[in-house]
Amino acid sequence: MTIGPVMLDLVGTTLLDEDIERLVHPASGGIILFSRNYESPEQLHRLISRVRKVAGREYIIAVDHEGGRVQRFRNGFTRIPPMAWLGDLYQKEKSKALEYAHELGWLMAAELRDYDIDISFAPVLDLDFGICDVIGDRAFQSDPLIVTNLAGAFIAGMHEVGMPATGKHFPGHGAVSGDSHLELPVDSRLFVEIGMADLIPFERLVQKGLDAIMPAHVIYESCDPNPAGFSPYWLQQVLRKQLGFDGVIFSDDLTMEGAAFAGTYPERANAAFTAGCDMVLVCNNQQAAEQVLESIKLPLDEQVSARLEKMLGAHVEIDLTGHRWMKAVEIAAEGVNWAQERECDES
Repeated sequence: MTIGPVMLDLVGTTLLDEDIERLVHPASGGIILFSRNYESPEQLHRLISRVRKVAGREYIIAVDHEGGRVQRFRNGFTRIPPMAWLGDLYQKEKSKALEYAHELGWLMAAELRDYDIDISFAPVLDLDFGICDVIGDRAFQSDPLIVTNLAGAFIAGMHEVGMPATGKHFPGHGAVSGDSHLELPVDSRLFVEIGMADLIPFERLVQKGLDAIMPAHVIYESCDPNPAGFSPYWLQQVLRKQLGFDGVIFSDDLTMEGAAFAGTYPERANAAFTAGCDMVLVCNNQQAAEQVLESIKLPLDEQVSARLEKMLGAHVEIDLTGHRWMKAVEIAAEGVNWAQERECDES
């Protein structure tokens, strides 16, 4: 059955009738989970089982579980450190940093896949120029080659357990001070500047088979007047043609202020699809979700559905009791301690 092009969210920790009504809509192809949807591992297992049963078809379940401050499930899951720890470690012990990145990618993905979650929208490929607080320590580093190497190792760990990787936020959110959740940031750099820095991790990892990409709600005014997520120039000309990307393009959340540029919620969805997105996210606004669902024209695009199906990884047996898992938990704890010490030093 065709996978719908809209990813929604849920109200709470159980499926409500209104959730079910949206979930079974033919245009609905997935859900993204938030902290409000999580109480305990047992509750999460029940919720996901219920979603799978109600959907009754191929259906994508996703979460933002990067590590650091962006980790939706805490109790019962290993705390994943911010990726900046790996960037810091890389400058001191390169081989150890790459090993740790691989194991943290494996750990993060393994714990989620164990609950039948398909995707964590990770890793962040933005460069940390010390400008953008909303990115900050979510990024590995400011050096694009270091980001490429660490992200590549992290992705390899994810792939071991059948989780596709999503690089974000194309072509780079790190050089603007604004938070696209709250405003529409504008990056005034020339394309050549972006190409010599921010684009490098995306380009190199696309060459290695990056599964999916999420564009930024940022305008790069010297290149195109539209935010990247609504820009045929960025998504079709640069990403598809120039970089040769053939994976899935997810929009960032269409309810963010950075997306208001494109009009009403249905207009935002249409603009994102026209630009080249395969699936749009509509979160934290149930009325907006319903409007977008009803705006989708049927029948659905089989080519897009095939791309989504191809992205999904195979189910792999996962051992979360053995030596490797325990070692990975120790690595994660070391990184969390680093982050706590850093926070104390900066306060």
